Amino acid sequence: MKNRNTQLTAVLFVLAFALAPIVQAAPRPDGGPVHIAPPTGGGDANSEASSEYSTSPEGEQRPVITISSTGNVTRGKTGSFVLDMTPPVMFGGTYVNFSVSGTAIPGVDYVPLVSPAYIGQSGYGVILVQTLPDPRAPAIHRAYSVVVTLEPGLGYAIGEPRSAQMTIKP
Repeated sequence: MKNRNTQLTAVLFVLAFALAPIVQAAPRPDGGPVHIAPPTGGGDANSEASSEYSTSPEGEQRPVITISSTGNVTRGKTGSFVLDMTPPVMFGGTYVNFSVSGTAIPGVDYVPLVSPAYIGQSGYGVILVQTLPDPRAPAIHRAYSVVVTLEPGLGYAIGEPRSAQMTIKP
């Protein structure tokens, strides 16, 4: 039993130190917690998202989400958009809202994409774009674009780049 208590104490000690940067609390003279706001570099609200962390009006640090494309994709293949969250969330993941635009038609050129996308504990998420065979006449086969734009949501800030483009080649 003594060994279990020692192990439990050690685990709790490690968790306390692991969570300390997330909670960012310090004791008040009366014993209650005081939340410490992270330092800000000044500037307007739009410049905050490009820093390592974004700070909400309540002073909590929020991860910053950016998006990139892995490149153009040939029709019939699968392409992807990569979501990057900095810093990664320690426990669980985050759902990120996005919108889709471009010249490609969902259901005709690719399988429709459904928002939100999930970013796991690693800090990375993927939006897969599965292209479909072109139903159009061979004479009008051409390249079509898919643009994914990150949308605001709870628990995260949007950084730059906030959108990425992929071309579906014939």
